Amino acid sequence: MKIIMLGAPGAGKGTHAKGIVEAYKIPAISTGDIFRQNIKEGTELGKKAKSYMDAGDLVPDDLVCDLVVDRIGKDDAKDGFILDGFPRTIPQAEALTKALEAKGTAIDYALDIEMSDDAIIERMGGRRVCAGCGATYHVVNVPPKKEGICDKCGGNLELRKDDDPETVKKRLDVYHEQTAPLIDYYKKQGVLREIDGTLGIEGVSKAIKEILG
Repeated sequence: MKIIMLGAPGAGKGTHAKGIVEAYKIPAISTGDIFRQNIKEGTELGKKAKSYMDAGDLVPDDLVCDLVVDRIGKDDAKDGFILDGFPRTIPQAEALTKALEAKGTAIDYALDIEMSDDAIIERMGGRRVCAGCGATYHVVNVPPKKEGICDKCGGNLELRKDDDPETVKKRLDVYHEQTAPLIDYYKKQGVLREIDGTLGIEGVSKAIKEILG
């Protein structure tokens, strides 16, 4: 089962990717992990990627795709995988499709967790993280027993800069410009499945199970 997770920042892709990993025993693959592993091992692909990164340049789409295809060729991915954070653009998606076709395979599902910008801004703006132990809360959904104080260690709860409404708006703008077109791309391929992200963790998990079987 070969799966791509789609959805805006804060829609819950990472959370549900973990659930799929546990339920279906397939690896979740991120480009960040792939870069780090190849650079650490000193592979040829890793050396190429490092040369771009050291120069402060973006790693080209074809090289990113080569790294991803190399990773999904490992033994632990023989029964499938989840891609979270790749592809991010249409050229990356096209390169991935071409590479998989060369292997005689294709993506089975592109799961798009749908949420409005307002709902995402509200969700992320309500998140609070403990400065002491890193525990996470939400002022509405998972509030601490005492406002601003961590239940576990008594540390102060903070709003991360990444969760600040202005920062979230900027991230959403980038998503709509670069990544949202992937929804139409995978819809045309017949593998897109849209899920209502406002259903909550249990509701979205149930919807994913019904799709994957």
